[in-house]
Amino acid sequence: MTDRFPQTDIDRMMSHLRSMGAPFGITFADRPFLSNSRQALIAAELARDEGRFQAVHEAIFSAYFSRGLDIGSLDVLSGIVQDAGIDAAQLADAVRKDTYVSRLQEAQRQAGEAGVTGVPTFVLGGKRTIVGAQPLEVFRSTLRKLK
Repeated sequence: MTDRFPQTDIDRMMSHLRSMGAPFGITFADRPFLSNSRQALIAAELARDEGRFQAVHEAIFSAYFSRGLDIGSLDVLSGIVQDAGIDAAQLADAVRKDTYVSRLQEAQRQAGEAGVTGVPTFVLGGKRTIVGAQPLEVFRSTLRKLK
């Protein structure tokens, strides 16, 4: 990851994430890599179609952020979908055939039109956006302004 970002930026980001997650019991693992999330997005769409989106979504989040696993790995994702009750062969087939690529491209297009510039992005009241891991007070203040 240091080939793309200075170590000081990585350290600052991880410190911020850990301080934001700690009050909620969320831990963040050190990762020396950035994962290509394309296959993870395909796994999430497969899970959506199978009625298991929330379980897979949470497991992918935990695998990447808390356990430091590479969610760009089909092996990692296969284990996640299997744990959620989805046949890993379905995932391999969806990845091989690019089954969900058009759905993902449409979501990306809509996000661009909505002005989404980063993840996570929260749109509150259809008017205001909050980008990134922000303190609870930022959400409270933004919600107060919507009233």
